[in-house]
Amino acid sequence: MTTGGNTFWSSGAVPLIEPEFLSSIIGAASDIALVVSAEGIILSVVLNTHSESFGNLKHWEGRPIVQFLTRETVPKFEAAHAAYLGGEVPRKPLELNHSDNAVWQYPVRYTFHRFGHENACLLLGRDLRPIAETQQQLVQAQIALEQGYEARREFDARFRVLLANTDDAIVFVSVQSGRVDDANEAAAGLLGLKLDALRGSTFAQHFSDRSTVELTESLMNATLSEEGGRVTLKAQKSGQSVIVRPVVFRAGGQRVLLCRIASDEEAATITDTVANQALALFRAGSDAMVFMTGKGVITSVNESFLDVVGAAHLSDVVGRSLSDFLARGQIDLGVLIDQPQRSGQMRVYATKLINDLGTRLSVEVSATHLEDQGAQLIGCIIRDVSHMEASRPQGVATAQMPAEPSRNVMDLVGSASLKDIVAETTDVVEKMCIETAVELTGNNRVAAAEMLGLSRQSLYVKLRKYGLLSKNN
Repeated sequence: MTTGGNTFWSSGAVPLIEPEFLSSIIGAASDIALVVSAEGIILSVVLNTHSESFGNLKHWEGRPIVQFLTRETVPKFEAAHAAYLGGEVPRKPLELNHSDNAVWQYPVRYTFHRFGHENACLLLGRDLRPIAETQQQLVQAQIALEQGYEARREFDARFRVLLANTDDAIVFVSVQSGRVDDANEAAAGLLGLKLDALRGSTFAQHFSDRSTVELTESLMNATLSEEGGRVTLKAQKSGQSVIVRPVVFRAGGQRVLLCRIASDEEAATITDTVANQALALFRAGSDAMVFMTGKGVITSVNESFLDVVGAAHLSDVVGRSLSDFLARGQIDLGVLIDQPQRSGQMRVYATKLINDLGTRLSVEVSATHLEDQGAQLIGCIIRDVSHMEASRPQGVATAQMPAEPSRNVMDLVGSASLKDIVAETTDVVEKMCIETAVELTGNNRVAAAEMLGLSRQSLYVKLRKYGLLSKNN
């Protein structure tokens, strides 16, 4: 012990420490202290009073220490203990892993000390569990970090491949700085630049008579348009007019504009006079119009549809399934999707619309299968017929049966129960209705029974009656 020249500890002036105080001093100086005899027997165990993580270890006393060591650390202790008995006190701390009946394990770092008791040694230990836990947390954090890096590299690779192989000219512009964060070769070629010159540059500098602030404001205003706004610009390098369609999103705490660029001539061929007229009809038409994907997800609607379902904004409807607004849900949606996909169109389908408040409205729907740049779309025109239904006599599906009963009966399937439809008809019409319902539902007997207002048992009886049970099986 270094005392700086003071002989206080070596002069004998300090009396011997009383035993009752010695154990508390040793316990405070270490987390755990063991007195081990020359034979490797634990003579005494002293624990730090401020640490309760070891529990009660009094049962260690009088038993060999190797019984409380893991298998791989027993040789380490035996070698260090043999060196100690040979007169060489180990200078380096010794790390041992303890186990107690194989229930729990913990690492301890020990130092050997002589205290003049027949070759018995004093082992002062420090609990390494807090360090081990910290190391484990660091390892787990490193693994999570590596996994995050790997996922990001994979995402970046997919993004690069998609950006390089798409035919659309795409530019990513930072709203805050107005600079081009990224772009593809198609965009650089359209603006008459090389890709390296476009990346990192100010987007506004590639167009005439637009400052960075003005251009960013114009693009942001265009993103607020519900129909998808656009900004017409003139490229400074190539001199041609281009149309920019921006979409804003947030990434990494910053707003970014995704700009799709097309030449003015290309845009003119797409938006011709007929397209403008059709768009005007779609917006101002009195009948509700809906466009949906092949899976029934609504992509766009007009104002009349919003009025019918009582929606305030396009965002309340777009992206939802049309089945949410149909009285029979997936059954009606399946008919509106399957029939147009098989035959191209469906003239009339009678059903009911239901809004978020539960109000039901009788409607007739005509559906047409469309192709939009390779994507499968279905366009529906929905007409309110509730005023016509109110004028019909109670209990009768229609006031007068027209001269063509077969066509009109098939049009009424789904709008009334089978009992009402066949009240004024013959078995021929009944058979025709059942055939139509089975065809519309794609031979789904459960859906056909629900559409006709029958139980499944009744439907099977009538199918057997008219020899239709094995049809389409």
